[in-house]
Amino acid sequence: MTKTGVAAVAFGLFVYVFAPNLAHAQGVTKTTILIGQSGPISGANKEFGEDIRDGVLAYFSKVNAAGGVHGRKLQLITLDDANAAKQAGENGRILIEQRGVLALFGYASATLSLPALPFVEKNKTPFVGPFTGAEPMRKFNRYVYNIRASYADELEQIVEFYTSTGMKKFSILHYDDAIGKENLGAVETALTKRGLKPVSISAVKRNQTDLGDTVSNMVKASPDVVIATTLYRTTADYIKQARKIGSGAQFASTSFVGASALATDLGAQGTGVVVAQVVPPYSKSSIEVVKEYQGAIEKQLGKKDYSFTSLEAYIGAKVLVEGIRRAGTNLTRESLLKALDTVQRFDVGGYVVDFSPTNHNGSRFVELTAISKAGRFAY
Repeated sequence: MTKTGVAAVAFGLFVYVFAPNLAHAQGVTKTTILIGQSGPISGANKEFGEDIRDGVLAYFSKVNAAGGVHGRKLQLITLDDANAAKQAGENGRILIEQRGVLALFGYASATLSLPALPFVEKNKTPFVGPFTGAEPMRKFNRYVYNIRASYADELEQIVEFYTSTGMKKFSILHYDDAIGKENLGAVETALTKRGLKPVSISAVKRNQTDLGDTVSNMVKASPDVVIATTLYRTTADYIKQARKIGSGAQFASTSFVGASALATDLGAQGTGVVVAQVVPPYSKSSIEVVKEYQGAIEKQLGKKDYSFTSLEAYIGAKVLVEGIRRAGTNLTRESLLKALDTVQRFDVGGYVVDFSPTNHNGSRFVELTAISKAGRFAY
């Protein structure tokens, strides 16, 4: 290759990596559309990240098999963050500024999503369907579109359910970080409305494995109910240890836990654990979007491996693609943002998402479920 040729190649790479706002670097070519995801694909919570990825791929594959969107095929780039906030932020930079994706999708928590926001805002990149109901991600941001209800919505419903049966002694398990403290505050607000205070509070680090003291302190407080706002591995370990030393408390969790992974991890010890859900039952094929999801995920995985998490990802991917369709053939980050604002009262098939130019929180759907003896979910 000539020196001129080398220079041209180098210049091309320079444009792609360092000028992400140019149209050709926004993840859109004549034949493809790039979407970026960061998630825990390794480590203790990898099943959660894998479920999100699989749900997105199931819908993308369905769309691609039908010819794509305006002749373009959808491609998902997934980077592993191992549930580490710093890596999630760096992955956001790489996806937006180096890989030049059109949009980010499906980060696995607020703690993982927040470090990506500076790159989202700097590059005016749509960020759709983060897997979180935490308030810091629900404050209006032109670039962020939440599909699900808030954790405050979920926690209010959990507290209402138990207090309506006469239970008054509540303990709280949360991560010892900004998002965990937001969740703690949401539970305390729900309790205060009813003249109650928590009898114990357990704060743990993410990926913490030694839960001995926090569990024993909770058991000494003798709560009627323990509300957990942590991921499935922490939650499962906490429940197992509590029951091992004699706790008779009932346990409840937000949807953040990863319900299917929690049920699998707990096995027989999961019976009766209540989990809030922000999507319809994944087993209820009478709901149009659930039936559609079941067929797509089975084709994607080669088995009937359903979960609330992959269903939520599937629904979120469907909303994202609707925005891409509405943006038309001249697809850019800016045109996608404008199109998503028109996704108002959009029925994906038994689940409605409602955005507007001033509201990017698309749903407040919450339903409580309980793990059955067979490891399934009752409503």
